[in-house]
Amino acid sequence: MNKVEFSEAVAGLPLARAEFYESVGSTNDVVAAWAGEGAPAGICLAAADEQTQGRGRDGRSWHTPAGSALAFSLLLPPQGAEAGQLGRISGLGALAVCEALETLGVAAEIKWPNDVLAGGRKLCGVLPEAHWAGNQLQAVILGIGINVAAESVPGASELHFPATSVEQAAGKPVAAGGLLRAVLERILAWQPQLLRAEFLQAWEQVLAYRGQPVQLHSGAEPVVGVLAGLAADGSLRLLVDSAERTYPAGQVQLRPLVDRPSN
Repeated sequence: MNKVEFSEAVAGLPLARAEFYESVGSTNDVVAAWAGEGAPAGICLAAADEQTQGRGRDGRSWHTPAGSALAFSLLLPPQGAEAGQLGRISGLGALAVCEALETLGVAAEIKWPNDVLAGGRKLCGVLPEAHWAGNQLQAVILGIGINVAAESVPGASELHFPATSVEQAAGKPVAAGGLLRAVLERILAWQPQLLRAEFLQAWEQVLAYRGQPVQLHSGAEPVVGVLAGLAADGSLRLLVDSAERTYPAGQVQLRPLVDRPSN
């Protein structure tokens, strides 16, 4: 995606600030700096054709080569996030991506809490970040990385989970600018509804492995259970030995017990 395509993608959207970069370290860091400088009220967007220091959960790197992927971050208004929105922020990004992919004929699912899958393979990662000053929430950041073309998919040795791209899943070329706009439109539609039951229901409807046995890796020993759904704050509900347990995102990693696609 280039600057012209970006400008067309964001034209007319109610964004307080929208900037495009040919190459940056991390778009999350860009909008975090905006927050520190005093960003304008409203939702701000930074997008880049290339990220050199993109990151995912648990400090992992996120591969964003030039000309083949989408990397963008939103600075969201912190007002009201203390009331329970923070646990739902990753669902906001992932659900928006799923609904945007649906317009391309791609059936996608959310691997809780922050990955989007197509055909059981990961094509998108979502990284929410909250910045605090003591007990004061200063900024809420939603970073999204999408593998658009096949060239954006890392090599097998770099993968922690089988991966694919939007074009491979759709079976046709995909315009990155059009995909970006579709995702932004869905984020803007859902963001005011984060605390509503309808949002949680929509997230849960596209939750991967629901009703299936999974493993949660959060400590020395993995926890095995049946994925029951989501709690009100976006935590995972897991049925373990006939008793339901709830797990917040944190450092938890989810894996299915069924066979996964090979690398």
